Amino acid sequence: MRRGRVRRRRLGKLTLLGAVLVLLLLGGAGPASAHAALRGADPADGTVLKTVPGTITLAFTESVSLLDDSFRLFDPEGRRVRTGEPQHAPGRPDTARVAFPEGLGEGTFTVAWRVVSADSHPVSGAFTFSVGKPSPTMAAIDTGPSENPTTRGLYDLARYTAYGAAALLIGTAAFALLCRPPNAGPLRKPMVAGWWALLASTLALLVLRAPYETGTGPVSAFDPAAVSRTLTGRPGLMLLARLALLAPTAVLLVRLSRRRPEEKPSRATLAAGAALALALALTWAGSEHASAGIQVPVAMTSSVLHLLAMAVWLGGLTALLTTLQHVTADEPEAGRGTSAQGPKAKAAVTVASGGSGGGTTVAVPVAEGASAVAPSADGPALTAAVARFSRIAFGAVTVLVVTGVYQSWRGLGSWTTLTDTAYGRLLLVKLVVVALLLAVAARSRRWTARLVTADAGPDVRDGKAPAVPDGEARAEDPGTKAPASALTSSPAPDACRRALRRSVLAEVAVGIAVLVFTTVLAGTLPGRAAAEAARATPEAGVPGASVTVVPFDVGTPGGHGKVQITLEPGHVGQNAVEAVVYGPDGGLTIVPELRLSLSLPAQKIGPIDAGLTNRGGYWGTDSLNLPIAGTWTMKATVRVSEIDQVSVERKVEIPR
Repeated sequence: MRRGRVRRRRLGKLTLLGAVLVLLLLGGAGPASAHAALRGADPADGTVLKTVPGTITLAFTESVSLLDDSFRLFDPEGRRVRTGEPQHAPGRPDTARVAFPEGLGEGTFTVAWRVVSADSHPVSGAFTFSVGKPSPTMAAIDTGPSENPTTRGLYDLARYTAYGAAALLIGTAAFALLCRPPNAGPLRKPMVAGWWALLASTLALLVLRAPYETGTGPVSAFDPAAVSRTLTGRPGLMLLARLALLAPTAVLLVRLSRRRPEEKPSRATLAAGAALALALALTWAGSEHASAGIQVPVAMTSSVLHLLAMAVWLGGLTALLTTLQHVTADEPEAGRGTSAQGPKAKAAVTVASGGSGGGTTVAVPVAEGASAVAPSADGPALTAAVARFSRIAFGAVTVLVVTGVYQSWRGLGSWTTLTDTAYGRLLLVKLVVVALLLAVAARSRRWTARLVTADAGPDVRDGKAPAVPDGEARAEDPGTKAPASALTSSPAPDACRRALRRSVLAEVAVGIAVLVFTTVLAGTLPGRAAAEAARATPEAGVPGASVTVVPFDVGTPGGHGKVQITLEPGHVGQNAVEAVVYGPDGGLTIVPELRLSLSLPAQKIGPIDAGLTNRGGYWGTDSLNLPIAGTWTMKATVRVSEIDQVSVERKVEIPR
């Protein structure tokens, strides 16, 4: 017995360590994906202007918040130029602009920008434009950090912890209130652990919010200006609201811990618990995907229901596993329950059988002189609690499916984004894991039905027991006689409970994977926004030139971006090529190799290798000869590491 407990404790510690390592790995993998994308810029990227622009304007796919240094302007020599205060365009929260200083002369200017999207995630990038004529050489410019790896890792770890803690807290409390296990003592530790974890992760998110937005180190969190900006922004206000809600939640947990096992929760307690769970879920919906984009009220409602259903299901599974684990651990010592002998032991207990179509309540009589099993943690009372959770879990899964379908449609927008965007591919993986979770859940429901039947006894399995309307254990008429077969002790219920415990453990493990994918999706640019940004990508450049933007994705973290290829003059004959590579954050990036070839399939010409060379910040050549007009196929091969590369083709029209 003691060895078994030691093994379980070691297994729990190893599971916790593995979860922490997974979260750290996920937290440090690749740059952050933001949810607002740049839709257009004025001046556009690569534009050559005759005169100095009055303002620099950026338009995004959703509303954005501005930082003190949302715009950083650098002159042709790479020196930073002081600009005015960034502002929104009148009546346009999705458009930011800043005045362009006068007297800066001619040459190529670099604009680095950073804003915070409406769903609380920072997004940054950089582009260039020229006044008069482009500079002969590009100065090496440090446009500032896109993110700090330490801040990013800590912030993501706190986000994952907050999701898991909410599921544990809400789900365990719901299990205790709605399923009414006969012994709620083992559930106190998970509820308290969930409360403290949610408190700690929320405080961490609040402290790290400012450096996360600005892309700086954690030490900058204690800057007074940063603290003020955090406490007045919408994400900071949602975090403060979450902290405030944890106080009444603690009071409710204290009341739950003092409740006697046989005591039913009052309507006031149920209403208070539901209101607190709803309010906590709103603190997530009010600061993430649902708060921006199309159909915000419907999306907010769907997000709240989705989060609550996830918490009730996955957190409830954890509570059920804890209860079953406690029962299995106590079996050698406690046996099957408390026995009463003698003529006064004539009684009956009622067992509720749950299923997708509702519940059936049956009374199992125990005759005179037999061992009467009192409703204990490992008896019919536990079976009734399991059956109640089975019905609740079925409803939660239904809500998850309905809201998940809506949120997927809202995030994708079209079928093509399901395979063409990182969001769509992650969603496909999540759907596979969810399908596996549903299969495991179906197995758990089958074991639940067997447990109900086994605890009910042979007569109930044969359909001979009378129905009891209220579904609660109660004494039967003393005159009722039971067949001897109903009095025979059987180990079948214990075997069913052990099998159910193993099935629920597998369900919890797969559920954690679903929770991880859900959290990663919350930090990924939705497919609808990615497609809109790709369609609206400005393709301006040198007047009279052909500009083609080629998105690429090698399928690894941080291995996506775009290549802007300029052909000058873009006509038949000799052409100069300039290719600039942009990373996941929209800023200029360096790749080990970039190859470009063109072919004209209609005339069976090519492929013609452009022979690009690295010119310090961009790739180019001055000797690409295109002999015939027509629709050419441009093939760009981008290598981002020693082993990761991808080739992408685009059509380009070459006139005479």
